[in-house]
Amino acid sequence: MDWLWLVGRVLFGVYFIFSGLNHFLQLPTMIGYSKYKGVPAPGFLVPLTGLMLILGGLSILTGIMVTWGLALLVLFLVPTTLIMHRYWNIEDPTAKMGEMVNFLKNLALVGATLMLLAISDWSWTF
Repeated sequence: MDWLWLVGRVLFGVYFIFSGLNHFLQLPTMIGYSKYKGVPAPGFLVPLTGLMLILGGLSILTGIMVTWGLALLVLFLVPTTLIMHRYWNIEDPTAKMGEMVNFLKNLALVGATLMLLAISDWSWTF
């Protein structure tokens, strides 16, 4: 079962790394979307949150400074979920469903991230 831990760890870490890289690869689009969603100072926050995601993902992947990396991810996910995915304010059913899916996905990511904080051994050994 140790291989499941390793595969899950790699997939979870890579998810956040790619999400963070996307903040930089799609910077103008991400800034525009964040501005549209009412995020303050998106030109500053989009790169900052991209860095938070990359560092958090790398910490999971490598097992280095994991508590700090997981804390960065929670600090990203909670406000992002509440600010960017306010499905309860949307009237269009299709848009509402999309935002609700992202809201619930982020809640699941927060839950998984919080559970990972309970893990004490992040070594690569089996």
